[in-house]
Amino acid sequence: MTAQETQDNVEKALEEIRPFLVSDGGNIKLLSIEDTIVKVQLQGACLGCSVNQMTLKNGVEATIKKYAPQIQEVINVI
Repeated sequence: MTAQETQDNVEKALEEIRPFLVSDGGNIKLLSIEDTIVKVQLQGACLGCSVNQMTLKNGVEATIKKYAPQIQEVINVI
């Protein structure tokens, strides 16, 4: 898979999960993809949410891996 295909697939994954974040007053922004690591920034209500790490791993990371299985980890950059 090319770097562009990976980015497109990660964007598709974020578009799938974004409505759930927005409905809770938050959002997510893709910052970069470095090898098998995706760096994102949780925004809005997601910043202060006590379960944002669970959302990041169980929601965002799982969805991204569904679209781009080569991704190993998703990191929130504050």
